[in-house]
Amino acid sequence: MDLILRHASLPDGRRDIDIGIADGHIAAVGPALAASGSEEIDVAGRLVTSPFVDAHFHMDATLSLGLPRINQSGTLLEGIALWGELKPDLTQDAVVARAMAYCDMAVAQGLLAIRSHVDVCDDRLLAVEALLEVKRRVAPYLDLQLVAFPQDGVLRSANGQRNLVRALDMGVEVVGGIPHFERTMADGATSVRLLCEIAAERGLLVDMHCDESDDPHSRHIETLAAESLRLGLQGRVAGSHLTSMHSMDNYYVSKLLPLMAESGVAAIANPLINITLQGRHDTYPKRRGMTRVPELMAAGVPVAFGHDCVMDPWYSFGSGDMLEVAHMAIHVGQLTSRTAIASAFESVTTTPAKILHLEGYGLAPGCHADLVVLQAADPFEAIRLRATRLLVLRRGKVIARAPERRTALMLDGRPDSVTLEFDAGGA
Repeated sequence: MDLILRHASLPDGRRDIDIGIADGHIAAVGPALAASGSEEIDVAGRLVTSPFVDAHFHMDATLSLGLPRINQSGTLLEGIALWGELKPDLTQDAVVARAMAYCDMAVAQGLLAIRSHVDVCDDRLLAVEALLEVKRRVAPYLDLQLVAFPQDGVLRSANGQRNLVRALDMGVEVVGGIPHFERTMADGATSVRLLCEIAAERGLLVDMHCDESDDPHSRHIETLAAESLRLGLQGRVAGSHLTSMHSMDNYYVSKLLPLMAESGVAAIANPLINITLQGRHDTYPKRRGMTRVPELMAAGVPVAFGHDCVMDPWYSFGSGDMLEVAHMAIHVGQLTSRTAIASAFESVTTTPAKILHLEGYGLAPGCHADLVVLQAADPFEAIRLRATRLLVLRRGKVIARAPERRTALMLDGRPDSVTLEFDAGGA
């Protein structure tokens, strides 16, 4: 073995497990492996997981906070308007520099796979070229999957469809859309059909911003599911945001959920941004806007969480920490049972990996040795503490390392130091 991690805890509850690594792959997983390694690391019961996966992000806009100004209303529409003001002044070098800086943050947080939407409504396709360059540069240590995203609407934008096809021809892998931003509901439905047909013809995946609205009558997810069935796209389509489901009546949702499950359409919620942008026109009670995560999970719909934005026209905060995303989802979605908390952890690891069709992802022998060692004993503690990433491995090599979080105490009769870890006795 090139490397053996000894005495690990795994997300599925197994304890005191060794993970043997050879030639960049996981070679063996089990208790007390008899093999020896060129290097051995005792992780002392810490949680070892496959890397975090962000199923929904906008890397072309990341770290552009304040350009050209701050979003004063905090609304989605002002954010789109701000991005429209910024686009003419973008340079490829600046987009690349900000995206590369964000990828550094991501690696430090154990985030090694990102699906990023890239705006294709600029005739220059400057952001597309920039992120394709970023994808090339980060390939040795981060999987970057790009979505051709017609931010201004594929029909509403004069050259939206032509530019989207151009972006796909350049190497962008996923077809995106934003039907609720088209001029009419009918145009939105037409855009869904058009974009799904393009994806089916080319054998591509689909990920649409869908019903990112407080309007309960924004129901493009229904069309997306129906088109997935019609075109045989089951398992290749995701609807992102789906915030209108928060406001829909229960009878309609009782029909919608089985349709989504039948169609194989996945749901991608973005807890941080959804609860920030939605409900801005409400007084009180004020809607929080995140889609119906527990109900989607119960219906058998795959649910992933995305970070969506970090320091851009839509969201001023963020650091690439998918545990923060899961932490917020648990609070807003009231996912407080142990089963629900485990599902939330899966929504930033294994579930988005399946949605992105990542190859070689996992903790089984034969998978890529892409691993994160967390200062936590289990997924519950990892989310509770937004645990320190002690080690991040890519193909069996340590690419990021952080010291254990520990604070010295100067109190008579108390310990010399303390961490935030606490054994709740298996609660």
